[in-house]
Amino acid sequence: MGNVRLGRLFGLEISADWTVLPGLAVIWVFWSALAIIAFGAPTDTAIAFGILAVALHWLSDLAHQLGHAHAAHATGFPATGIHFWTIFSTTLYPATEPSLPAAVHIRRALGGPLWSAAFSLVGLIWVLLARDSSNVWRWLALFFLADNLVIFTLQAAIPMGFNDGATLWRWMRRRSQ
Repeated sequence: MGNVRLGRLFGLEISADWTVLPGLAVIWVFWSALAIIAFGAPTDTAIAFGILAVALHWLSDLAHQLGHAHAAHATGFPATGIHFWTIFSTTLYPATEPSLPAAVHIRRALGGPLWSAAFSLVGLIWVLLARDSSNVWRWLALFFLADNLVIFTLQAAIPMGFNDGATLWRWMRRRSQ
């Protein structure tokens, strides 16, 4: 099973590999089960809740990558695509891209977390508006906020080898040498 082309968006080639399916299933099952076990939601509501959680996660992930692509375009060294895998994704750049200064890498790496920070604010507003609604909808709002704030924004401060934090750490160290 290889990569599947999903189409183009804003001039970017969007693709995914097979690992997206188990990632999608994990998110869907977790949130559907939570809706049933913790909130006593009927099965059809729980299934819809799980699907909505998956959709919100992928929307957040896509927005994060579009933030990278927007920043890359602004540097003059644009992205070529976005590739989804497991529960994450990667912004793709040309294989023939020349050696770039650290400032370009840093600016492109910050683009995603900055857009995710904006989505976090939307999530916070949703949480505040949902405080009087049912537990299921409050939890979905909290998930959206936490997903954007922790997974897509604050991760930029923690180098983990594969994330924005690792890119920022690597290029900031090179810039200071």
